[in-house]
Amino acid sequence: MSGDSGLKSYKVVTYGCQMNVHDSERLSGLLEDAGYVKADQGGDPDLVVFNTCAVRENADNKLYGNLGQLAPVKTRHKGMQIAVGGCLAQKDRDTIVRKAPWVDVVFGTHNIGHLPALLERARVEQQAQVEILESLETFPSTLPTRRESAYAAWVAISVGCNNTCTFCIVPALRGKEEDRRPGDVLAEIEALVDEGVIEVTLLGQNVNSYGSDLGDREAFSKLLRAAGQIEGLERIRFTSPHPRDFTDDVIAAMAETPNVMHQLHMPLQSGSDTVLKAMRRSYRQERFLGIIRKVREAMPDAAISTDIIVGFPGETEEDFEQTMHVVREARFANAFTFQYSKRPGTPAADMADQVPKAVVQARYDRLIALQEEISWEENKKQVGRTLEILVAEGEGKKDDRTDRLSGRAPDNRLVHFTRPTEPVRPGDVVTVEITYAAPHHLLAEGPTLAVRRTRAGDAWEKRNAAPAAKPAGVLLGLPGIGAPAPLPAAPSGACCGD
Repeated sequence: MSGDSGLKSYKVVTYGCQMNVHDSERLSGLLEDAGYVKADQGGDPDLVVFNTCAVRENADNKLYGNLGQLAPVKTRHKGMQIAVGGCLAQKDRDTIVRKAPWVDVVFGTHNIGHLPALLERARVEQQAQVEILESLETFPSTLPTRRESAYAAWVAISVGCNNTCTFCIVPALRGKEEDRRPGDVLAEIEALVDEGVIEVTLLGQNVNSYGSDLGDREAFSKLLRAAGQIEGLERIRFTSPHPRDFTDDVIAAMAETPNVMHQLHMPLQSGSDTVLKAMRRSYRQERFLGIIRKVREAMPDAAISTDIIVGFPGETEEDFEQTMHVVREARFANAFTFQYSKRPGTPAADMADQVPKAVVQARYDRLIALQEEISWEENKKQVGRTLEILVAEGEGKKDDRTDRLSGRAPDNRLVHFTRPTEPVRPGDVVTVEITYAAPHHLLAEGPTLAVRRTRAGDAWEKRNAAPAAKPAGVLLGLPGIGAPAPLPAAPSGACCGD
């Protein structure tokens, strides 16, 4: 892509959670603001940026494996640059350049706005630039953004985390919680709605602890209600809340604000009080189930999902059975389940009584089987219901072959539906009747009952109508160094599974 145009192409590869996906949108925006262009599929970009995660035990193996594959590519591609950012970069720092000396830039979670300048400095000085800040310099939402969706957007309301969960290294890498002013959050949402966005997801490491930095314990519920007043905003979601901070005023705001969706992702991690204590989770089983009961009393149709860790150090069979008990009682719509893996630098990594792999696997299989059964039973309750579906892009992998389209119901369930006779765009809304349920999706096999063309669909159509005008040149003296296309690759749930 840097051929005749002289512009450099870029690709951003993202690992981890929604916070990382959102950061990658900022990185892409910064690079395009500096004159880079998103790389086409195939070919070698002029710049590859890895936005890393440090949550899983093998995170560094994945990164260094990918860096190793790029080494010969860089040798034959004159002027190519490689940058590594995110949580693993914050943690490993100089280790990355020592293990992969062909990396040009290493930057941390607190200074993503410095990437263009660091790339230019690396080019001019012909040596790697490593810059890791210990505290946030600029709130990421003040940076340029290249959003991946024309109709739905992440909106960060806070960064950092004040918890000390023994399995999680994220607070050490992203720092203490810092909250944005409510007016700034609402102004960003209003600007997004003006651009055509009709769904926003409020994002934070512990999103419902919002207000701890502002001195207002009800700041989050007030923010939900205020966002609910923004004309043209049809759907509001948030992720991921912490049970400790899930208060009755938040439940009331969800139930009483029409455009706040009746969908909740609240990490459980374990159903055992003993394990929760070892994890330093500040709630116990009865507290968690009490929240579930209150949510269902206020919103009987709420779809609730969770995160669960199997095989935490010291977990006994009795402890695991307590987790199974909570799963049966809570009846989650779905659960993101993880086998415990050591996170270097966390207290849990050095705990005694690490559970043997075979035991963890057996428990994990039992949990998956139970949750699959429950998910299917809960989805079957949707059969016969008439739902409004926000048409999505890229959600249905088999849509072309089955002549269907896909989208999300208000409770975030994935729905595949028969393609209407009239044109439908991502961002439009269709009304369908659910005819079949599987554990992880719903089908609407009959004719579409209604199609509503939306401003979001208009925005999607405008974005895809013609190639965007190329920047006139490279800003900040940057070489035409390209950047890779962001690859959204984040499972639901917060970075550390809060």
